[in-house]
Amino acid sequence: MRILTRPDFDGVVCAVLLRDALDAEAPVVWTQPNDIQQGMMSVRSDDILANLPFDERCGLWFDHHFSNQIDQPFEGAFAIAPSAAGVIFDYYQGRFTRDFDELVTATDKIDSADLNLAEIESPEDHPHILLSMTLAGRTTEDLIYADRLVDLLQKNPLEAVLADREVAQRCQEVVSQNRVYKGYLQEYTRMEAEVSITDFRGIDNPPDGNRFLVYALFPDAVVNVKLYHYYGKLVVKVGHSILKDGCRVNVGKLLADFYGGGHRGAGACRFPIEQADDLLPQIMAALLANEPN
Repeated sequence: MRILTRPDFDGVVCAVLLRDALDAEAPVVWTQPNDIQQGMMSVRSDDILANLPFDERCGLWFDHHFSNQIDQPFEGAFAIAPSAAGVIFDYYQGRFTRDFDELVTATDKIDSADLNLAEIESPEDHPHILLSMTLAGRTTEDLIYADRLVDLLQKNPLEAVLADREVAQRCQEVVSQNRVYKGYLQEYTRMEAEVSITDFRGIDNPPDGNRFLVYALFPDAVVNVKLYHYYGKLVVKVGHSILKDGCRVNVGKLLADFYGGGHRGAGACRFPIEQADDLLPQIMAALLANEPN
């Protein structure tokens, strides 16, 4: 048995809950939705998929993304919910060996971007939010760290997790990176109507940082589009502003037509760079028109 999930905070907590509820030290395979959608990932009959699109080869499936709804029978649980971890938490109630209520509540808040201005501008004052930002999922070292975080969160209270040497170091790095990232956002983000566009395509090793900060820096935008190149593909991340209402586009539904998906308010897709001139204008046209889809 393996747990297949994505290397973000929701994915990490999904793995924590599944391993605890099933009393199994199942290995975690970190992957992306696009790999599942395109059949690039080998899926076994005893695998558990969490926070990913459905694959009929799996044994159990848990998810919460609008764009991943299916109309066929399956084992597991699906709900339009703040986090996939919350779906798993409800499904296995009564089987956990520890109290994960606080962790799941924080995951719901983070994955649904239910944050206020203070939490956005000063994540270092909010431990769960800061911890979530230590997960990058880009390099082999990042994935090894995600494995470590699963082990730590499964067995320890938050205070002990934050006291771990590697976690503490990554938290310090996040605080520093966020300061630098703010400058990059200000330099590489432009406005078109009520859409802020953060375009990192011309940057080698594009910076990463607080994904919510752009909403505070560009308060007139109702939606943000972030662009960067990654291993021959264009990554497009789209998110409704969490500080200003007004985007009527269902992001998950929109991006499902472009090798991606997500929630109503946030999602991502990736496709070969050579397709960008054709596909990106279609995405932008839908966001600029701002009509319900």
